[in-house]
Amino acid sequence: MLPKKNRATTKEVKQIFKERKFITSLDLTFKYLKIKEKEVKISFIAPKNIAKLVVKRNLLRRRGYTALEKYLKQFPVGLVGVFVFKKYQDDSSILENEIKNILNKIN
Repeated sequence: MLPKKNRATTKEVKQIFKERKFITSLDLTFKYLKIKEKEVKISFIAPKNIAKLVVKRNLLRRRGYTALEKYLKQFPVGLVGVFVFKKYQDDSSILENEIKNILNKIN
């Protein structure tokens, strides 16, 4: 799990959804903003239409955070973003690969 300082707040998430900058992949959509901050803030959202049970949605988010930890330092400074799951994918290696691909598109 990422530290709280590296996760986006609800106000930032609302602002991200208003801006509409996004990158898509097979299992994830990355919506983001670039603001003037010293840290990268990224969160995961698992919608109810992907997994009905809260336990499964929390599992998806935790798997996403563990896959993201390896690549967090490579994101540009001042980036605030949200990964939204498009389908149920709890395989960490596939999530890591998609995060790496999205990171390559940003940089």
